[in-house]
Amino acid sequence: MFVQHNHRVAALIQVICLALLVFCLIERQVRRALGPEQTMTGLYPDNRRVRPTGRMILYHLGELTLRIGNVTDPPTVQITRGVQLHLLELLGIEVTRTRWPQTCD
Repeated sequence: MFVQHNHRVAALIQVICLALLVFCLIERQVRRALGPEQTMTGLYPDNRRVRPTGRMILYHLGELTLRIGNVTDPPTVQITRGVQLHLLELLGIEVTRTRWPQTCD
């Protein structure tokens, strides 16, 4: 990335720092909500118990989709896997307005 002015470099560094802060806070919240053991299954295909990392959390949450609503039908988050629901609960996100598609694992 090429930026020409010092104030743009400073702004880019600030955005990167904020993104890293959010990344770390997400990982910290999930680990604290898991309790003293701090491990969970479902993050890897072989279902081994591991400590969730920010990268794996965002990987699984990145597959969530938002179905746009209208006046009579509110928007809903479409959860395709159980680990997504578990991560949202650990993050303290209200999941009452979610919809499971017909096929989910």
